[in-house]
Amino acid sequence: MKLYYSNGACSLSPHIVLRESGLPFTLVRASTKTHALDDGTDYYTINPKGSVPLLELDNGERLTEGPAIVQYIADQAPGKNLAPANGTMARYRAQEWLNFITSDLHKGYSPLFNPKTPDDYKPVAREILMRKYAYVDAQLAGKQYLMGEQFSVPDAYLFTVTTWAKYVGLDLTAFDHLGAFMARMAARPAVQAALEAEGLAKKAA
Repeated sequence: MKLYYSNGACSLSPHIVLRESGLPFTLVRASTKTHALDDGTDYYTINPKGSVPLLELDNGERLTEGPAIVQYIADQAPGKNLAPANGTMARYRAQEWLNFITSDLHKGYSPLFNPKTPDDYKPVAREILMRKYAYVDAQLAGKQYLMGEQFSVPDAYLFTVTTWAKYVGLDLTAFDHLGAFMARMAARPAVQAALEAEGLAKKAA
C-alpha cells in the first residue's frame, strides 16, 4: 500500500494506524500548499480532491477520506484489534467517534488555519472548539482511550487533530483527561515512529 500524506496534516491519523497494523506500506509526500509531490507530479492527477490522505492499494485502487481509510486498514489486520468487528454496536460507536472528530473537531480548526478568516471570528471558532473538547474530556474520564482500555482507530484521529491546538492559540491545559490521553498516545511506539517519519519529532538516539 501507498499512503499519500502531508507533514502533520490529518493524514497523520492513517499513518499512525498503518504503523499500528504492522502492514507494509510506503509514504509519498504531497504538499498541501503546492499540491505537488516531491518529484513535481501534480497531485490533482492522483486525487482530484487535492487533499490528503489517499491510500493506494496494491491493485491500484485508491481510497480517500481518513475515517474510511483507517477502517479499511484496521480490517486488513484483524488480529491487531484496531477496530471492533463489522456489524457490532462497538463498530458503530467507533464510527460515531470518527464522524464526530471529522465534523466537529477537524472542521472546527479550518477557520483558524484559514488566513481569510476575519480576526473577530477567531475567538468564536476557538470557543466552539473548546466546548467540543469539553465533551471529549468528559468522555475520556475513567478510560485509557475513546473506546475504553484499548487503542482503536478513532484515537489516532483525535490525537492528530489535537496536536494542532498549539498552532492556533487553543489552550487545552484545563482538560486533564484529554491531556493524559495525549501523553499516552505520544508514548506509543507507532505514534513516535510516525512523528519521526514526518519530521515532527526528533529520532530517538
